[in-house]
Amino acid sequence: MDRSLLPPDEIEAVARRFGVLGVPARLRLLNALHAEGEQPVGELVEATGIRQSNVSKHLGLMAEEGLLTRRRDGVHVYYALDDPTLGALCMLVSRRLRDEGER
Repeated sequence: MDRSLLPPDEIEAVARRFGVLGVPARLRLLNALHAEGEQPVGELVEATGIRQSNVSKHLGLMAEEGLLTRRRDGVHVYYALDDPTLGALCMLVSRRLRDEGER
């Protein structure tokens, strides 16, 4: 019986996904999108306090990785979560860290 954690041919993709999620600014953006739903870049700048150029860069990278959707409406670009596993993944890690802290 194979007891591998991951299929060998998926390891690179999983590492890339974790790499994208391993930046605090990106987690702040995901947190804001999870809390409020689809938002334009300007609202995400206000919600996170991150400079607009950095917000745009992070959002673009996350959209390319398949974590977010984006749509243009006139001069505004709106982003929304596109990976239903993100909330559960973040909650699992957060809960585990809290449990470790309580020991």
